[in-house]
Formats: sequence, C-alpha cells, structure tokens
Amino acid sequence: MAPVVEKILDGLLLGEGPHWDDKNQCLYFLDMTRSTIHKYVPSTKKHTQVTVGDQNVSIIIPVKDKKDHFVVTLDRSIALIHWDGESNKLTINKILYEVDHGTKHVFNDGKCDKTGRIWAGTMAAAATSLEALVDKQGTLYSFTNNAVKSHRTEIGIANGIAFDYKRNKMFYIDSFRKSLDQYDIDFGTGTLSNLTSVFSNEKAGIQEGHLLDGMTIDTDGNLWVAVFGTSRVYQIDPKIPDTVLQYIEFPAKQITSVAFGGPNLDELYVTSANFAAEASGSSPGSVFRVTGLNAKGFPADEAIV
Repeated sequence: MAPVVEKILDGLLLGEGPHWDDKNQCLYFLDMTRSTIHKYVPSTKKHTQVTVGDQNVSIIIPVKDKKDHFVVTLDRSIALIHWDGESNKLTINKILYEVDHGTKHVFNDGKCDKTGRIWAGTMAAAATSLEALVDKQGTLYSFTNNAVKSHRTEIGIANGIAFDYKRNKMFYIDSFRKSLDQYDIDFGTGTLSNLTSVFSNEKAGIQEGHLLDGMTIDTDGNLWVAVFGTSRVYQIDPKIPDTVLQYIEFPAKQITSVAFGGPNLDELYVTSANFAAEASGSSPGSVFRVTGLNAKGFPADEAIV
C-alpha cells in the first residue's frame, strides 16, 4: 500500500531532534529556538513538554541504564538532565562538555553510536531564516570518557548523522555543502577516514536553497533524509551514489528531521519548522507519522556518561 502521512502534533517553531525511545514506546523531540523538550506517547496520544530556560536545545538522547536521565544540548554545551516526562520542571544535573569557547555558536544535530559515544556538530548562532546563517563556523565533535575530539571544521550547518554498523560507515550532512558524505569509521576508537560523497543535491535535481537536513537509516542500509524547503523526505541508497529510491510528500515545506519508531520500528516520525517568512503548506511546524513504508529502522542508541 502507499505510505500514509498523519499529523500528530503542531505548533512548533523549529521542530528538531526526534528520538524514539524503544523501551518506553514514546517519542522525544524538541522545539529548538523555544527551548522546549517534548514527549509524545502514541498509545495514549499524551503530549507533555518542559522548558529548558532560554538556551537552544537541539538534541535529546536517553542515558543508558539511568531512568529519566538524558543528554541534551544547551547552546554550545552538552548537559546531563533529569526529567520524569510528566512534570513542567527538569533538573540540569551537570554540564558534561562545552566547546567553541568565546563564540555564540550552538549545537545543531547529533546522535549516539553503539558504544554510547556522542556525536554532535556546531554552527553559527541559530537564526530564524537561512539568510541569517553564517557559513564555515561550525565543527563536528565526538564526546566520550570525558574527552572531546574534533573531526571536521569549517562546517556551515551541522546536520544529519547516521551509522551503518554492518558496513562500518558513518554518514554526515553539512547542509551548506549540498551533499551527503560517507566515512569509514572505527567504532572502537571513533576514528573517521576515507571521506567520500554519496549524494549531491545538484545531481539529484534538488533545487538551490533546499537543504539536506536530518536523517536516519533503515535495516536495508538505505538513508531517509529530510530536505528542508521541499516538503519531502527522500529515501536514498548510499551504495549507489545519487540514487533516490522514493520520496514522501508532507503538508509542510520546512521538513527538518526523521526517526523510525513504533512497536515494530516501521513508522517514520518527521519534524518540521514554521519560519514565518519561508514556511508554507497547510501544517508547518508539525510532527508527522508515516506508515506503510515497507521499511523499518533500528532501536536508537543511548548515551553512556
């Protein structure tokens, strides 16, 4: 059957960072510039949220073996927080890492790998229009065992990250580069090597001003990529460069990120933004669920801190 797109929530300014908690069967996501963390339970349709002060929050990842504890980004810091998922208050337990000292940079996208290592990239201070963003200000970092490692500099918009554990690959998007890159990765050391491009906006016919954003990977090794400005999520095969297998259309132009979820990990949750000057469609700033994809993902990795 054809994929079915369903709006489950709306009202976000910059929806980001969807993370499916497979143990508790719930979705976490963020409104980055409003500094709010959200939880949605599909079985009950219950939606709760909490504010994290006035800092940009773009990543939320549960901490392994620590109930109600999460790693989140706060501007250019990574913090350990406690939130029970119900209250309108949370506790910031500790600032774990801080980078890009003396700047107004902020973290954007990030993920954990199977070792519990945190990967996240920075960019110039968050803005509510593409024109206000400054290129080549960001860095891709990894964080583990109280150590910070820089992997790539001069990043425009640090975005999607995904891992292929069967092939020992890491996929990465710098939206301003207009391409999706692949690295060989040693998960033991966190070392990246052999950078290649596996997808180009130009070769795939994606118009100027449309940006590759967040992504995830399915069990067949195909990538699902949110393309900001197009109303679409693309499924691509990184093993065959510049290959689009299909795309899904949404009633929102500014699609930001994706995550597989649901009891069988065969539902795709999709976030979007509502920047007033550029948004269009009937449901900007919504969270969507897509079913009937004939694809499924992996349980999301948790942080070890």
